[in-house]
Amino acid sequence: MRPNRPIFAARRGGNAARRPVFAAGALAAALALTATACGPGGDEAAAKPSATAAADGAADGKITIPDDLKDRLKEHGIDLDKWRNGEWKNWDKDTWLREAKDFVNPIIEDLWNPDRMREAEEPAKPVEEEDISGDEGVTDPTPQPVEAAAVAAPYHGNAPEAGKVFFDGPKGSMVCSATVVKDPANPGKSNMVWTAGHCVHAGKEGGWYRNIAFVPSYNNSAKTSTKGDSKEQVAPYGVWWGDWAQTSEQWISQGAATGGQGAPYDFAVIHVTPEKGGGNGKSLEETVGSALPVDFNAPAVSKIGSMKATGFPAAPPFDGERMFQCEDKPGRLSLKAEEPTMYRIGCTMTGGSSGGGWVAAGKDGKPALVSNTSIGPVTAGWLAGPRLGNEAKGIYDAVSRKFAGR
Repeated sequence: MRPNRPIFAARRGGNAARRPVFAAGALAAALALTATACGPGGDEAAAKPSATAAADGAADGKITIPDDLKDRLKEHGIDLDKWRNGEWKNWDKDTWLREAKDFVNPIIEDLWNPDRMREAEEPAKPVEEEDISGDEGVTDPTPQPVEAAAVAAPYHGNAPEAGKVFFDGPKGSMVCSATVVKDPANPGKSNMVWTAGHCVHAGKEGGWYRNIAFVPSYNNSAKTSTKGDSKEQVAPYGVWWGDWAQTSEQWISQGAATGGQGAPYDFAVIHVTPEKGGGNGKSLEETVGSALPVDFNAPAVSKIGSMKATGFPAAPPFDGERMFQCEDKPGRLSLKAEEPTMYRIGCTMTGGSSGGGWVAAGKDGKPALVSNTSIGPVTAGWLAGPRLGNEAKGIYDAVSRKFAGR
């Protein structure tokens, strides 16, 4: 059940790179240089949803489904009762929602139990060296591998913004990494999570993933997990379901599981809500006590001393149960000479680390999210992530505005 090693690729360029087109999404797919998402678990029994579904909590604590979500489901011929009882496992292309406006993700309570989380794996195939541009003007020499360092437990005390994203695709349950980020419209009360686009949408040959959920400080104590662990052990700050997500139109139209296509736009924002109705009334940021600002104008690599990538690598020799970090001075990577370059650092993290945040000092000298893990090579010696610009900011602002005042 161990995921294959993933790799990623990205590009940016031409007028299209400046055109802010957005799309809604759900969890993680895999890219072709190797995407660092982790993929399909084969346990069909573990994939059975519980009998309860929810998208919001009523004042009396009972699970309810908002009318707008019911209407959107009906528009696509989805019966909610059938959906929560297993219809979501129907991946027929005629029913796999693809467009931005089609994003729906009704909560299926207790679907993501500890065993199912542990079994989520990586779906991607690795990228080949020939996918990388030979133009030395935009691609720097391959960095030396940086050994991933284990983050000291408890994770909440050292990287409270980091966590794991879980979701379902045609091949089974999958996993990515993600970061809690600030919400301009709700200061101090953000419910926004940053991850990779391939962690929410399958790209040009597919649609939105399903049952997207975020678990902050996953396995906070870094204990060895076993069958039968309690949800409190692996999800001490709760399970947060995506009630909206957006990724780039470029990823939706170009993204592929091989070759790194669409990788320069491989970013996404998920807005989340607690699985158990209204939870305790606190936002995600209040619950974990932290959220990172996002820098959409990060400097060129020559002006960055170092970047730190965080994630939960799951492909061997890792098992997905522990948090790791790599810190290195970034270089440039171009998959195609006509496309924008990506940041690249040396790092031995493998599949499952996709979507994890890259942090550097912002203009005020404080930590800011400047990229996310997107692709890496089969040999797992480096990682690459997109440089965030206008497209990424447009998605971020759109999600923030959608939930302003809520």
